[in-house]
Amino acid sequence: MKNNSKKEEAMAKEKNRFSKKIVIKNKRASFEYELLDKYVAGIVLQGTEVKSIRTGKAQLQDAYCYFSKGELWIKNMHIATYAQGNIYNHPETRERKLLLQRKELNKLMKRNEKGLTIIPIHLFTNERGLIKLQIALAKGKKLYDKRQSIKERDLEREMARTKL
Repeated sequence: MKNNSKKEEAMAKEKNRFSKKIVIKNKRASFEYELLDKYVAGIVLQGTEVKSIRTGKAQLQDAYCYFSKGELWIKNMHIATYAQGNIYNHPETRERKLLLQRKELNKLMKRNEKGLTIIPIHLFTNERGLIKLQIALAKGKKLYDKRQSIKERDLEREMARTKL
């Protein structure tokens, strides 16, 4: 009896270890771009980068993705140095490789034509505790599109206020 309860406690601790969800969003992405397709990609990280992301110290605002030799890379993604990292710390804005299946990469390469770009939308942890990056194939908005987005957002706020 006591043995089973210890095992259950150990399993509960293991579950709770990754229960804290980390979500870092690129808030400007939906305002600046029209999002066409979304993909979830793995990302190759060093140990201090993972610890820094788990504390919420990453930014996606200026980041973008590009292809090099058939592989997808992310550039300008800022991950702050880890405070206890000492000599093993990482460079803050190094290029990082994204992990997608080959058919997804081929699909993105075909659609990555003039006027389209691949941008990160948000960084999160999945149920297994792995850090994932949601990327989107996007088309830049014109000024009048941005004005339309602002108008729609204001209307939604006004509707919410009148309901209360």
